[in-house]
Amino acid sequence: MTAIAPSPARVRAAALLPRLALVLAALLAALFTAAGPATAHAALTASDPKEGAVVATAPAQVTLSFSEQVAMGDDSIRVMDPQGRRVDTGELRDMCSGSTIRYGTALHSGLPDGTYTVAWQAVSADSHPVSGAFTFSIGAPSATSVALPTGQAGGGPVGIVYGIARYAAYAGFTVLVGGAAFILLCWRRGAAQRPLQKLVVRAWVTLTAATLAMLVLRNPYTGSGRFADALDLDGLKAVLETKPGASLISRLLLLGAAALFIAVLFGAFARRTAETGDIGKGKNGEKDKGQAADKEANDLLFGLGIGGAVVAGGIAATWSLSEHASTGVQPGIAMPADILHLLAVAAWLGGLTALLVALRKVPGIEREAVQRFSRVAFVSVLVLTVTGIYQSWRQVGSWSALTGTSYGQLLLLKVGLVAALVGIAYVSRSWTARLTDAPAGKPAKVGRQRDVSRETQPAAVTVPDDPKRAAQLARQRAARENAREKQVRDADPNRAGLRRSVLAEAGVAVVLLAVTTVLTSTEPGRTAEQASGRDSAATAVPNRAIKITLPFDTGGENGKGSVRVELDPGRVGANSLHVWVDDPEGKPLDIPEIKVAFTLPAKDIGPLPLIPERAAPGHWSASGVQLPLAGEWRIDVSVRTSDIDQTTVQKNVKIG
Repeated sequence: MTAIAPSPARVRAAALLPRLALVLAALLAALFTAAGPATAHAALTASDPKEGAVVATAPAQVTLSFSEQVAMGDDSIRVMDPQGRRVDTGELRDMCSGSTIRYGTALHSGLPDGTYTVAWQAVSADSHPVSGAFTFSIGAPSATSVALPTGQAGGGPVGIVYGIARYAAYAGFTVLVGGAAFILLCWRRGAAQRPLQKLVVRAWVTLTAATLAMLVLRNPYTGSGRFADALDLDGLKAVLETKPGASLISRLLLLGAAALFIAVLFGAFARRTAETGDIGKGKNGEKDKGQAADKEANDLLFGLGIGGAVVAGGIAATWSLSEHASTGVQPGIAMPADILHLLAVAAWLGGLTALLVALRKVPGIEREAVQRFSRVAFVSVLVLTVTGIYQSWRQVGSWSALTGTSYGQLLLLKVGLVAALVGIAYVSRSWTARLTDAPAGKPAKVGRQRDVSRETQPAAVTVPDDPKRAAQLARQRAARENAREKQVRDADPNRAGLRRSVLAEAGVAVVLLAVTTVLTSTEPGRTAEQASGRDSAATAVPNRAIKITLPFDTGGENGKGSVRVELDPGRVGANSLHVWVDDPEGKPLDIPEIKVAFTLPAKDIGPLPLIPERAAPGHWSASGVQLPLAGEWRIDVSVRTSDIDQTTVQKNVKIG
């Protein structure tokens, strides 16, 4: 048998492929490491008592405020005394009011002095678990036997496996939708090609398996972090009652519909497309039959297009309805925009994957198919640009968040990757233009076609009696056939150039998809800045009073509202103080008592207590409030709405 030696260019390309795979694997590993569980979307913005605070008397409750809606249970907030015994009642209090997201738990009465530990865990509105812990002291700090947890919710081996499943789900969705779109919009004949069939079916299997894994691991991922809890039926039932669980179940149902779509695409549609091509090569007497077959194929194409768009949009919606698009600013606009963004990513990157497979595995892909994909990719980039700009504004919100937060920095990296991808796509477009310039009289194919009629003619083949020898000859014939197909694919230099540029696009696309997946598990710039600035001080402006507004909830009847504090002129020396208390509707709320205290922690001054006088219903005032030094002062306002319902809210202000 004659051996066909590969060209030097193919040898170099084959040697580079393992290196490219290693580089991509390293990038993916780095990106996956950056997407740790500490980058969840909801953030703790305030607590009462504050972290590290020393209060004179035991508080009646502990409250936590968050940057966005969270899901919490009765055991989500635990308070332990210095010996590690729980001192909370275990009953969760929902103190949310308007845009204020606050939860709390009541404490037992008569708590002794010492250092107390607060540990909390919740699930943010975008499905990511969050947790944390801090201490406060009553009377004076003391030794404690409670160690603050070092792990984060969603971490450990369960978190790693869950994260891998999330990456696989995004990749499977991208290739499944993009591969099917490439066949329907760009290359109908691809429905009968085995390599493309394998690509789409494997993408469906990957997405289905990843979704099942996420559903089973959801309970330990948001809870204990133990694999054994994946078998807890009660935990699974609880997951199904949550928004993420319902989204995962909906995705599985839609994947069942996607399986039917794939069966029709690679069954009836592939056969109809092949029959249409065969009839088109027949005699003139078969023209009517060919027109009828064309009409049936077009009707089937239309039905598949509508059905596939509905199923793809539904699967994309399972992400939008359960992750960051469903919470925050303008969710009614953000969710449709997110669905369009995901579909555009799939059409571009998934179609790019299908094109690369076709160029490497299928001889004779029509040049028109490559041109059609170029147009589809162009439209996808336009959609990505519009929806991406909107999402960036929504999740970042400011220039400082764009450069000063992890989300903003990842977003800049994503923009750079998209720019690189567009540049490489321009190179691919130039190769496509060269392919279009086919000499007159030659078929418009990417690469030469085999003379199928000659190959299918009967040939004198001697079949040996020995089965082993027959199998050996069959393998040799298959090897020769594969070698001829490779020669056909590599015969056209324009095709080889297009394949290299598309391979480069695919490499950048893998990294881009990884960065996009990391962004979905990274705290947006808006909430990151809000969380980092929760202890920041209001800056004093010369000759202008300091004005702050603080929401409160004492937990009792008519215990919700806001307190407005005005310190004039807000500088060292004598100041006048005014305090207004309003109910949730903004009307004056007359309460039994208001107390104010000023503390300068940097100089160990305070707290300096002050009881303002009642000036009018809902209004208290005091004059001659002395602040001896400049610095960052903490204002504590204690609000009592009944004999037993009381809370303290605080804010740092800069006194210059």
